[in-house]
Amino acid sequence: MPASEATRADETYDVIVVGAGPTGENVADRAHAAGLSAVIVESERVGGECSYWACMPSKALLRPVTARSEARRVPGLKDAVTGPLDTEAVLAHRDAFTSHWKDDGQVRWLESVGVTLVRGQGRLAGPRKVVVDGERTLHARHAVALCTGSRAVLPPIPGLADAAPWTSREATSAASVPGRLVIVGGGVVGVEMATAWRALGASVTLLVRGEGLLPRMEPFAGQLVAESLAEAGVLLRTGTGVTRVRREAPGGPVTVELDTGGEIVADELLIATGRAPRTDDLGLETVGLTPGAWLTVDDTCRVTDVADNDWLYGVGDVNHRALLTHQGKYQARIAGAALAARARGVPILETDRWGAHAATADHAAVPQVVFSDPEAAAVGLSLAEAERAGYRVRAVDQDLGGVAGAALYADGYRGRARMVVDLDRETVLGATFVGPGVGELLHSATLAVAAEIPLERLWHAVPAYPTISEIWLRLLEGYRG
Repeated sequence: MPASEATRADETYDVIVVGAGPTGENVADRAHAAGLSAVIVESERVGGECSYWACMPSKALLRPVTARSEARRVPGLKDAVTGPLDTEAVLAHRDAFTSHWKDDGQVRWLESVGVTLVRGQGRLAGPRKVVVDGERTLHARHAVALCTGSRAVLPPIPGLADAAPWTSREATSAASVPGRLVIVGGGVVGVEMATAWRALGASVTLLVRGEGLLPRMEPFAGQLVAESLAEAGVLLRTGTGVTRVRREAPGGPVTVELDTGGEIVADELLIATGRAPRTDDLGLETVGLTPGAWLTVDDTCRVTDVADNDWLYGVGDVNHRALLTHQGKYQARIAGAALAARARGVPILETDRWGAHAATADHAAVPQVVFSDPEAAAVGLSLAEAERAGYRVRAVDQDLGGVAGAALYADGYRGRARMVVDLDRETVLGATFVGPGVGELLHSATLAVAAEIPLERLWHAVPAYPTISEIWLRLLEGYRG
């Protein structure tokens, strides 16, 4: 039966998944692959936030920016790469990667893996029961997985809601370049959108309440990215908050009043200051949970605050463990295996550290890449996080520009690398890289952290010459002295 034409002939399934983003798709796929029947309920587009308003469109906007920047630092090529970006072509490239905001291809994928699709707003109506649009009831034999993701939050600033600000959705899907753009927030969304829209011609002001960018990474990551944004023409104002916003007429200019005094007038205002779970309209109250709250889960992603719970899972952003698409998909693989094992009556699940049914990476090995110019990439614990966790640690720092591969990659390559070492076990707890192209360097660090590879064994992992990966040899040499 085509996924888009599911009927009401069979309203009972082994597994019900609410939310058809990447996380929900993977839970349903894993359940079906384990021999369970699965239905997925989606109120918007199959493919979720990542496909249409986050990962894919933002990176499609950013790739021409970083490619041009890097090409301009290569002898023999830099003189051929002149002039502005072709805005129309960049936006068309972005539109293609969102499938023009249509989900036909994603629906066909669901059909190909044998998962049934029901469109509409799904809400819990008690244990193992989901009602769609108030009129269609689905029953789960084994599990219900809530995979509805998160949404952007607007802070309680006077006048903000009436000023029609951009959130990440509008920032990644805008049909034209604003002349003047004010961005509030120095995290990933703020940094990436400042990079993209400035390169496309907007005058960009970035307002940050704290003292730097990318506060969840090592401090040097935000510092290097801030220097690059300033060189690109972004006006960065740290220690600055917004007290009031006003837009006199729809589509007209927006005025942003600052707590440091003065105001800024812009054509658009992007608020990039936080996320909230999409759990306010899921019927959580019918199982004793609080609507609008993050879901607390164990390492199998099973919700812990429901009495005698052997059926309800919260997977992806809704559990607030790691708000990243790849981590949601990872959790989906773990949760899918766990719920299938429970459905088969497996007496003891592998929930030990790094076991088949434990999402251990959420605690120890979360990788993230910020696709700014330069890129910033990190996995595991920062130095400060490791110290707060009570580890006896040492940080080893190296200049990325000092390896031959980086010098060949671009003239004047600027970058930095840090390895955080657990001195008691002599393993890597975390790593951070900043520089052009370092996103593709990150997985080697992720392997080292997740596999807890001893440094004495890493010494025998020889990086190819001349590549940027040779930074691993420099880091290990730095540790060994």
